[in-house]
Amino acid sequence: MTTVYDFEARQIGGANVPLRDLQGRVLLIVNTASKCGFTPQFEGLEELHRKYGASGLTVLGFPCNQFGSQDPGSNDEIAGFCSINYGVTFPMMEKIDVNGPNADPLYKWLTAEAPGLLGTKAIKWNFTKFLIGKDGQVIRRYAPTDKPKDLQADIERALASA
Repeated sequence: MTTVYDFEARQIGGANVPLRDLQGRVLLIVNTASKCGFTPQFEGLEELHRKYGASGLTVLGFPCNQFGSQDPGSNDEIAGFCSINYGVTFPMMEKIDVNGPNADPLYKWLTAEAPGLLGTKAIKWNFTKFLIGKDGQVIRRYAPTDKPKDLQADIERALASA
């Protein structure tokens, strides 16, 4: 059975990150954008990271420019924007595609495991979120309109699970 731990990602600074290095942690995987109406969610994501990080949560941000060209900058520009404007300290990965023929394998798996409304596999917009349990399986997919603070109860349940 495939789990999130079978994938790798590349940090914005270029380091390869085997997700198996995060085994046993609860993950919140989010496709982000710097120039979106939902961009202020970086603040809430950072709050989750700070509140639950020591308890076993890792937030992973994946910049994507596929929705209205709302993240056109370079990886370095994106990293600077997130740090300066929102104090982001959770891991930000290199910019990827989340839909289409060049979609990152991780996102192909996430969307197959947790289809969206009416069974659609596509990511509809920036700040779609996936909560992953300690076992590496998708617990739930959240819409861009779901605020990070509204995920707290689900995160706490996932952290409390064996």
